[in-house]
Amino acid sequence: MWKLFRKKSNNESNIEIKGKLPKHIAIIMDGNGRWAKARNLPRSFGHKAGVEAIRDIVKECNNIGIKYLTLYAFSTENWVRPADEVNTLMKLLVEYLKNEVKELHQNNVVVNFIGDISRLPMECQAELIKAHERTKNNTGVIMNLALNYGGRDELIHVVKSIVKEARLNKITENDIDEKIIGKYLYTANMPDPDIIVRSSGEMRLSNFLLWQSAYSELWFSDIYWPDFKKEDLHKVIYDYQNRDRRFGGVKK
Repeated sequence: MWKLFRKKSNNESNIEIKGKLPKHIAIIMDGNGRWAKARNLPRSFGHKAGVEAIRDIVKECNNIGIKYLTLYAFSTENWVRPADEVNTLMKLLVEYLKNEVKELHQNNVVVNFIGDISRLPMECQAELIKAHERTKNNTGVIMNLALNYGGRDELIHVVKSIVKEARLNKITENDIDEKIIGKYLYTANMPDPDIIVRSSGEMRLSNFLLWQSAYSELWFSDIYWPDFKKEDLHKVIYDYQNRDRRFGGVKK
């Protein structure tokens, strides 16, 4: 059990919260550009500030014992953004991995990625693979970077994989069930996210973990991602622990 202390208001004392931690938190990191615009800064400054937020949240998840953290870093739709912005994001990814992998490794974090990274620049692919190989045997939080990821694209990947297996007579129509589909997801062997967080005030999934989110709790915040702090993560966990998750059943 992990104990979380939250002060509900200025007139109330701290309340001790006891409960199970979510195993898997997924975050749609939204609002970098608007954070920068509000400060009359280029969008690139917002993305750089967003990297700082990643550092703090990964560290806190690791400290309190979250097992999986999936971060929506670059979607299949993000390629339509201006080329300069896309290039900046790719350079930031490389810089982040080069600068942070040593500390992540020392802190027992596993660097993982989901999505079709084959479209990313070769330098990005190389740094991702290098970071994963260096950290894959760690036992702390598994940080999934969702890169060139889209929920629909993932489901197309699943269907193609199943068709290929069927052509090889490895599976039949009657074999296809949720377990088989789960086998070919990018998140195979991982639990579905217990809670999905989206910053910046938007209230949609934006093609993120469409299959896996079937019974995920949703948590929306008006905070732009660069301003998302560990205290906000604590609020997410507090709210999660106080929700009634029935998975289609009734309350016991």
